[in-house]
Amino acid sequence: MQLPARKYVASLDVDAQYTFTPVCPNELPVPGGDTIANELNHQAQFGAYRLGSKDAHSPQALWVSNEQHPPFSPVDGANMDIRWPSHAVPGTKGFELLAGLPHPADYDFFVWKGVEPDMHPYGACYHDLAERMSTGIIEYLRANKVSTVIVGGLATDYCVCHTVLQLLAAGFEVIVNRAATFGVADKTSRHAIAEMIQHGAHFVHHSAELEQAND
Repeated sequence: MQLPARKYVASLDVDAQYTFTPVCPNELPVPGGDTIANELNHQAQFGAYRLGSKDAHSPQALWVSNEQHPPFSPVDGANMDIRWPSHAVPGTKGFELLAGLPHPADYDFFVWKGVEPDMHPYGACYHDLAERMSTGIIEYLRANKVSTVIVGGLATDYCVCHTVLQLLAAGFEVIVNRAATFGVADKTSRHAIAEMIQHGAHFVHHSAELEQAND
């Protein structure tokens, strides 16, 4: 797939954390989630900017599941919808980025989301489910005249999908690197991929399919 000149391209690593891998089986283990670091690093070579995000959740978050309220059961709140196992708690292994990725401070722009105990956003572009409170990603990309964003991360059917749809709605061309993202479940991942394509996202099987226009 032909990309514009590198100065107009950014790469975004969405929640590439151990919490979404088999390394943390009691959190939200996504099969294959711990294998994407090399692809994320390779796709980043096509962009002038590298952005990233992390989930950062309190273990006392109001949406945490328990015996009375299992995962995926509804929870009341303006900025949370369903319950999840406790995950991505700062200071734990699950919070860490995958080995081989840069430190958050070495990205050009980085976002931590879901810090408030009554807020559980999915997309990396907004702190709230109503998409009113920007994290700054969209503004950063626009300020640097980025037109195209290459996206990978975890998980396909939730945070990656929401992020891609947010970027598309903001007017960016979005390319999803299939080799750099895995989903929680096959059914929801297929639905998410179809929705992203319907809204205009492009997909490549791996970053080797990308080609850059001459600067």
